[in-house]
Amino acid sequence: MLILGIESSCDETGVALYDSARGLLAHALHSQIDMHVAYGGVVPELASRDHIRRVLPLTDVVLAEAGVTLNDVDAIACTVGPGLAGALLVGTACANAIAFALNKPVIDVHHLEGHLLSPLLSSNPPEFPFIALLVSGGHTQLMRVDGVGQYQLLGETLDDAAGEAFDKTAKVLGLSYPGGPAVSKIAESGVPNRFKFGRPMMHNGDFDFSFAGLKTAVLTQAKKLQMIAPLTDQDKADIAHAFVESAVDVLTYKAFKALQASGFNRLVIAGGVGANAQLRARLNAMAIKHGFKVFYPELHLCTDNGAMIALAGCLSAQQDPSLLKHQDTFTVRPRWPLYS
Repeated sequence: MLILGIESSCDETGVALYDSARGLLAHALHSQIDMHVAYGGVVPELASRDHIRRVLPLTDVVLAEAGVTLNDVDAIACTVGPGLAGALLVGTACANAIAFALNKPVIDVHHLEGHLLSPLLSSNPPEFPFIALLVSGGHTQLMRVDGVGQYQLLGETLDDAAGEAFDKTAKVLGLSYPGGPAVSKIAESGVPNRFKFGRPMMHNGDFDFSFAGLKTAVLTQAKKLQMIAPLTDQDKADIAHAFVESAVDVLTYKAFKALQASGFNRLVIAGGVGANAQLRARLNAMAIKHGFKVFYPELHLCTDNGAMIALAGCLSAQQDPSLLKHQDTFTVRPRWPLYS
């Protein structure tokens, strides 16, 4: 089964071809970071307009790279949610237009399911079942995964997601967009223990998260220092270091406790924050110490991409062939829980 995947939920346009027998054949991605950096964050209208410009040229690129035509494709998978409504409409409309013209079925894909299954594209894929920590710009969730389509929510953030806390910390420190990589980078030169922030909800006995208070602690500390003098580069690095240590402690502790409660020995990390070097280092050390395995997507597949959507569409259709149906209408779901 050859699946064309289209992703346009936020600020990356991704297109890919996945074959159930041969794996990932080709994928292409355009990031809008350079366009949004002037605004310090994603501007939804600009994002939507840029998706319109990119999606068809990227489709031509992956078709040429794979040496196939649209007529060879068996179905089109597209992200229908969650995400920015206008951005989602671009990819979904394009997918359905192609499907209508070629009399092909469309597979609606949940964006987070794409992230959840993306480690299956790696050279060392996990087996089911496993615990998954989904950490992205807008989501922080712990899930029990027993198979494709079999997801149980264990806990989630009650306010800011981890990625949002990274971005807001970057703004407080005057760092460039996107905030997550910038905070992580300067944290490496921070002095340990100069500042110490709390570990919100780390020992509250459940698997929920809260990062709004951590963001506020960063803001409060920065303002205290600024009452005396402008923040120096070292001040920023030290605050960033304390912030990253706190966030990583909470994420790793909760993930480990979820593993213990489930009895599983496999942990999957997915989403953009899954590329964070400090998080990976802490989880790898914990895995060695406690005897479990941790799996990540390839670094270039941590952010939004078409490959994960094509994969998720293919696996879902194999699990439930009724998904391979022609659609007369389509819609998008900006808010759409992954779990039932």
